[in-house]
Amino acid sequence: MEMEACFDFFWEQTNTDPETKGYGMIRDRYPGSQGIASIASVGFGLTAYLVGVEKGYVSYEEAYDRVDQTLDTLLEMDREEGFYYHWVNMDDAERAWSSEISSIDTAILMMGVLSVGEYFGGDIQSKAETLYEGVNWPWFIDDSKDMFYMAYRPGEGFSGYWDFYAEQLMLYILAAGSDTYPTDETPYYTFIRHYGRFQDGEKFIHSWFGSIFTYQYSHAWIDFRDYIDQKGVNWFDNSVDASLTHYNYAVFMDSKFETLGQYAWGLTACEGPDGYNGLYGAPPSGYDNNAHVVDDTIPPAGAIGSIIFLPDQAMDAMMNYYSYEELWGDYGFVEAYNLSEDWFANDVIGISKGITLLMSANYEDNTVYKIIMPNEHIQKGLERLQITTNN
Repeated sequence: MEMEACFDFFWEQTNTDPETKGYGMIRDRYPGSQGIASIASVGFGLTAYLVGVEKGYVSYEEAYDRVDQTLDTLLEMDREEGFYYHWVNMDDAERAWSSEISSIDTAILMMGVLSVGEYFGGDIQSKAETLYEGVNWPWFIDDSKDMFYMAYRPGEGFSGYWDFYAEQLMLYILAAGSDTYPTDETPYYTFIRHYGRFQDGEKFIHSWFGSIFTYQYSHAWIDFRDYIDQKGVNWFDNSVDASLTHYNYAVFMDSKFETLGQYAWGLTACEGPDGYNGLYGAPPSGYDNNAHVVDDTIPPAGAIGSIIFLPDQAMDAMMNYYSYEELWGDYGFVEAYNLSEDWFANDVIGISKGITLLMSANYEDNTVYKIIMPNEHIQKGLERLQITTNN
């Protein structure tokens, strides 16, 4: 039920008016923020379309047409050195608010672009190649630090660094796999890899706020299971350890909170009772386990997004979520809930629907992995980063 409901979000909450410049732009959230699309939603959505074909939710022809016209829009949109604005208007695909140009959101978009290129071939693959090869990856790197910036605003310049482990693994692979603007392995081996643990659990490389999405997003497309890098890291195993830590932390906190527990785990950036909170997470976090925030808010996408890492625990959590009528909406599970506050979100958010759908599809039959892992740029990127198969 949840998988098809996630697909329906991407299929229905999209500009499908060919008379507008924003055809194919997908809403950031629903029903909130009407008229605003997120480029990350578009990236997840492109891959969602091929999942929809594979699962029988939509015909090949319908998806082909939707994807083809969406890529046409992307080719015409304003961008800087191939990088896209994070938020754009649904109707004309122009910059919304004072949105930044985002390296990670462009990376998510490009994963979607490459996936549909592989799947549909032909003209779509040609357009996908044009889009991907147009991204000037080195432009977004601070050469003095050998790190990617997070954002760029015209007139203001660059800001933020991908200096700590998070969801950005895909960024290094995409950049290293480029034929036109390649990077070497240096930025990938430069970001801080800080090991931490919760209680007696396994030590693993953790993100600053400990949000579970950071251990998931790159894995929606890249199958790291059989790969190890030059520092001996297997990122799949790292995410298994991170997910198990999230599960154990929720069980540990069961007595302190109404929501958290064995069947409600996976703390991550999401909507909360007081609005969106990017600090939600679990230990280890920061350098002293104090960077994360916990207020009993649980997003269903947290546990479900780790279904390839902890299938039994994720499935148990999903069955628990189904038991709450208030948690189910037009497009499946709403963003989050908090029983301590007797609060259930009104909105669904595109990236949460995306990680839920893609990870569930990979859990069922490696749907996304089978399509995108053979891509020449993905393979070239892994090779350049010296991330090699360990079997």
